[in-house]
Amino acid sequence: MSTNSHSTADKRDHVPPGPHYAEAENKVEEQGLPRPASDMTMRPTTQFWISPSDIFTREHFFSDVNPSKSTIPLAAFCFMTGYIDAVVFTAIFVWAGFQTGNTVQLSLAIARLFSKPTDHTFHISDQQALCSLLTFNGGAFIGRIGDRMGPQTRAWLMLGTFIQALFTMAAALAAWKSGQISVATDRFNPAWTNALTFVAVGFMSASVGLQGIMGKRVNTQFATTVVLTTVWCELMADPKLFKWNHWIISRDHKVIAIFALFLGGFVGRALVDQIGAAGTLGVGCGIRTIVAVWWLFVPSKEGAKGSAKARAA
Repeated sequence: MSTNSHSTADKRDHVPPGPHYAEAENKVEEQGLPRPASDMTMRPTTQFWISPSDIFTREHFFSDVNPSKSTIPLAAFCFMTGYIDAVVFTAIFVWAGFQTGNTVQLSLAIARLFSKPTDHTFHISDQQALCSLLTFNGGAFIGRIGDRMGPQTRAWLMLGTFIQALFTMAAALAAWKSGQISVATDRFNPAWTNALTFVAVGFMSASVGLQGIMGKRVNTQFATTVVLTTVWCELMADPKLFKWNHWIISRDHKVIAIFALFLGGFVGRALVDQIGAAGTLGVGCGIRTIVAVWWLFVPSKEGAKGSAKARAA
């Protein structure tokens, strides 16, 4: 084989992880570079039905997932952001995942101290915003565990998503035991006011905080599975926004993220109206458990042989 063919194959095989893989993939298509045989055949890491015993090996658990093949679980993360926020906002008009609004709300509460007439009341909506902000960051801090296990390993992605499911289950139990209604009548009359509902808000916010750091560390075109303001801006600025006759990962994955979050909000509110907040969170716990298992079947990166910690163990 000639040197030119080797260099061509190297260009095609060396696709960096994260947001850069989309540009590299599109460049391959535009230059007409040949695809290697590995792209024409089924990769061994995806042939779980042939050798199911491989799924439960230590090497498989501690190998990194392929970011470009993680679209479904990451879209499910975005869905759960809209889903959880629908439950919280319907009850108390505070976000569990969008902490920009909660941060500004707290700044307004402090600004009221200097208004005339002076308002020294720490309103319950401000208390709930503070609860959400603190617990969100607490959940995100738990994500640092993934730095030790490997932020893209199946072991951490499964464990972290299962922790999210446990937080959601705890929120469901707290909302159920609180005995309060699920839908607020107006913005100045929140449906949740007692201590157990604060616990529910805390667990929901922590689950989204943990999800946010996990989605960020996978490093894909989804960018973040929590706040999509940046995703909207990047989508509008995408130079290939109107090339509808091609599959553009940098554009289409952002569209998937936005649609999934929108769908999650719609489904979450529809379920709250039918089965209440506790039942809706129970369904959310089930969805997150399914996503945790789904990470087991996401293909590995090319040449991934497990994390350094797994090899050293």
